[in-house]
Amino acid sequence: MYGDHMTASLDITPATALIVVDVQQGFRDATHWGRRNNSASEQNIQRLLQAWRAAEMPVVIVRHASTDPGSPLHPAQEGHRLEPFLEGPSALEVVKSVNSSFHGTPDLEAWLRAQDIATIVVCGITTNHCCETTARVGGNLGHRVFFALDATHTFDRVGPDGRVLTADELVRATATNLHGEFATVVSTRDLLEALPRLS
Repeated sequence: MYGDHMTASLDITPATALIVVDVQQGFRDATHWGRRNNSASEQNIQRLLQAWRAAEMPVVIVRHASTDPGSPLHPAQEGHRLEPFLEGPSALEVVKSVNSSFHGTPDLEAWLRAQDIATIVVCGITTNHCCETTARVGGNLGHRVFFALDATHTFDRVGPDGRVLTADELVRATATNLHGEFATVVSTRDLLEALPRLS
């Protein structure tokens, strides 16, 4: 796994924000999305959430409001709802209709600056779309970004050549594209092991 044994290089402070992207019930719809990977992603997201909340560190919940009435993530659909395990305190809730969490309402970047938050951790759904785009934009805006790869998942996708890239292949591409350029790719374990050093 990317990021294993990297804890010594993780600079996690009490001001590090956990950005939880699009963990919504609509992604349960296998008929719509296809085959997914990483059945442990929700458990890892929940572990990060619990740790951040226990440490009273900032949590940002992002929700996708699709403009396509046929999408499971459209506000009129039940799938727009967040997964129940996200219930609990959050510092900010953002609603967006594009891939980047930095292009929603309220303005995530303005809020991070106002809170003097320079480091973010990205997790959620899907790895190669809204999570990756959030990490890219965050990096371009000057934030230090940690990408919790095993706290994300995605779905098989057909490319323009008609060939299928599996979800696992797409995750490897995202990790390769982000690491050392836009973000540092880490594991849930790395992040959880870094948190006790706050005390």
